[in-house]
Amino acid sequence: MAHETGYPPLNTLKQVADGVWIVDAAPIPAGGIPLPIRMTVLRLAGGELLLHSPIPYNPSLQRGLEELGRIGHLVAPSVGHWMFLRDWQAACPNAITWAVPGLEDRGQVRRSGVRIDAELGNRPPRLWADEIDQVLVAGPVFKEVCLFHRPSGTLLLTDLIINLRADDLSAVPRSLARMLGIVSPDGKAPLYLRLLLRANRSEVARAAERLVGFEPERVIFTHGEWFDRDAAAKLRRSLSWLLGPDSGSGRLLSRPSGPSSVAPWPRAVLAGAALVGVAALVAWVRRGRRRS
Repeated sequence: MAHETGYPPLNTLKQVADGVWIVDAAPIPAGGIPLPIRMTVLRLAGGELLLHSPIPYNPSLQRGLEELGRIGHLVAPSVGHWMFLRDWQAACPNAITWAVPGLEDRGQVRRSGVRIDAELGNRPPRLWADEIDQVLVAGPVFKEVCLFHRPSGTLLLTDLIINLRADDLSAVPRSLARMLGIVSPDGKAPLYLRLLLRANRSEVARAAERLVGFEPERVIFTHGEWFDRDAAAKLRRSLSWLLGPDSGSGRLLSRPSGPSSVAPWPRAVLAGAALVGVAALVAWVRRGRRRS
């Protein structure tokens, strides 16, 4: 059961494509739902490893990683995926830590002692521009940088899609997950995040167009069952709340020519409602961190 074990084997490298591995860890409590977490590992052309959304540090896992290459990059790809960086930084002092814009300015991050070396946006750094594309998805408070590994056709997300198995949840968490819209096979961004991103819908929709335009062979995300087959079609379905039925041709659903499809007053309401959800999620993640 996922609420007991996650997606075993845990803390173990599992290769899914040439130069791509995943590592699943035990779930953390998040807003009343046991949330499985996953790190993705990319081996860059020069041989260095990039750890996307690092899970809790484990010495044996580090040894296994170092058999593949030197750990050169630690990536905090969204506002909620930095909690375990400090231990990895201590174990890999020469690794560069990358993060979404503005993460290092958050009080919680500063107090944690986590070091941010550089920020990631829509353009990849020269270090991996020849093999990885980037897309920044940004709304009020929330930011996520999505990475597309061109050599393997692998798209990496964090919270833009959550896809939990219903049978792995007990009754109350299952009902809550269904209400949030994060249950397989129809998982998507949780309700509060969709509300938040709708406040910046035009830009987020353009970012979503770029993601589906990659036509990925697989889509790996941090929470739940990732898309290992029919990935491009499943990605379009999960982003259908942003994109119209003709998303493959770049046509958006009811998007006006103005800066946003949400009027100023509704935008404030949506952002406020979503902030409550984000605050609850962060609080539960912090509690899970203290318990681990």
